Amino acid sequence: MRWDEIDKLNCSIARSLSVVGDRWTLLILRECFLGVRRFEDFQAHLGMARHRLSDRLGRLVEDEVLKKVPYQDKPLRHEYRLTEKGKDLYPVMLSLVRWGDRWMDQGKGAPVVYRHNSCGHMTNPLLSCSACGEALAAHEVTPLAGPGLRRRQA
Repeated sequence: MRWDEIDKLNCSIARSLSVVGDRWTLLILRECFLGVRRFEDFQAHLGMARHRLSDRLGRLVEDEVLKKVPYQDKPLRHEYRLTEKGKDLYPVMLSLVRWGDRWMDQGKGAPVVYRHNSCGHMTNPLLSCSACGEALAAHEVTPLAGPGLRRRQA
C-alpha cells in the first residue's frame, strides 16, 4: 500500500494520518493553536520553504482542517483559521506535548507549560474516561469492533 492511499484503510489512525501524518503539518497546527494565521508568520516561525508551506496549508484547507479567510482586499490576502474539525485536533496536540515533555525534554523540563483558564491552575494534559473521569492507560482499555469496521473477505 502506498502512503497516499492510507485514507482508504478501515482504520481511524491510518485515516487520521492521511491528514496530519507529516511533521510539517503537525508543526503548522502547533502554530495555529499558538495563534499564527498568516503565511508569512508561519514561514518566519517554522523556516519552511515557501512551496512546502503552501502545499501543506493547501492540503489542510482541502481537508477542511483550516479555512482561508480574506483579511485584505488590495492586494487580496488570506489568513488560515482552524475549523471545528481543526480545533478537534487540540487533544491530539496536547497528547503529543505530554509525551514529548516526558520523553524528549533532554532533562531540561517542558519548554511550554499550560494554564487552564477556567480554574487558573497549571495543568498537564491527560486523557480520561468520558464516563467516570478516570485517567486512561493502554493496559486498562480494550478495543472492540465498532459499527464502522469492515470485515475482511477471505
